[in-house]
This record gives sequence, C-alpha cells and structure tokens, in this order.
Amino acid sequence: MKKLYLLLCLVLLACTGDNAKYKAITNFEVDKYLGTWYEIARLDHRFERGLDKVYAEYSLREDGGLKVVNHGFDTKTQKWNEAIGKAYFVETSNIGRLRVSFFGPFYGGYTIVELDKPGYQYALVTCGKDYLWILSRTPQMSYIVKQQLISKAKELGFETDKLIYPNQ
Repeated sequence: MKKLYLLLCLVLLACTGDNAKYKAITNFEVDKYLGTWYEIARLDHRFERGLDKVYAEYSLREDGGLKVVNHGFDTKTQKWNEAIGKAYFVETSNIGRLRVSFFGPFYGGYTIVELDKPGYQYALVTCGKDYLWILSRTPQMSYIVKQQLISKAKELGFETDKLIYPNQ
C-alpha cells in the first residue's frame, strides 16, 4: 500500500508540467461524475504496472473537494491495492480541470479532455503528455466508442499504440 502511495506521488509530480496545454471540458457537472469509473485503457506507468481490475470511486468531501479512491488488483502478488486521495477544482467546478493529491502537499493535474454528455458514461483523462486514461462507467466499452476516444487521444499527440488494456 505504501508503495502505491509513493508511486502515485511521483506521477502527480510528473503531471504538474504540461497539463495546462490540454483543453478541459466545460459545462462539467460534478454530481454526474461521482461514482465508479473503470479503467479501459492507459499509458503504461510504474505505479499501475501489473494491475488489472482497475477502477476509481469519486465522492464529495465536506470541504467541497472530491474523495478519490483508486483500486487495482496486483496480478503478481494476487492482492488488491488501494490509494485514497483528494481532488479540488483548479478554476471553477464547471470546468473539468482538477488538482489531485494522494500524499500530503503534493498535487498533480487531472484534466478531463473528453466526456460524453449528458450521459457521463465515458471519459478521456490526462495529466500530461505521458499520462492518459480511458474510463468507463462499465467494465467494458463498445469498440466504436473506444476507437473514437483513441482517435481523440491520437489527435492530442498521445502515443496510442502504447496503450495498455487491463483485464476487468
């Protein structure tokens, strides 16, 4: 568990650089974003390497921020990993750009660059050019939607041929 926290901190520090260059979605409705999101694809990172069944749960915090709980099943140790963090909006709550922390005062970016509205069933999230996630409300996503999100990511300059698709 400590290892996952440390690795998430390193990623967040790496995410602070070029996150602002990605345009965040507008007219964001936080209440619709709350709940469980499953990871359909990601660019490889040390902190998630070997993890399957990856999902995140978002809920409101009393201080106006979001509670973020990330889960992943380590295929090597056959154990679940969990990391608990907090997120706050960078601008206003109707813009999908947040800063996220899983450890103390270290924050990294979290920019939602694509989101289906009004359904909030899938999202494309980044925190910089080396970090990308395709998320879905369900453990599986239709091939067509997945390809649309991959195309969007490629347009944004991401190396989509390096995406990893964890087992759900």
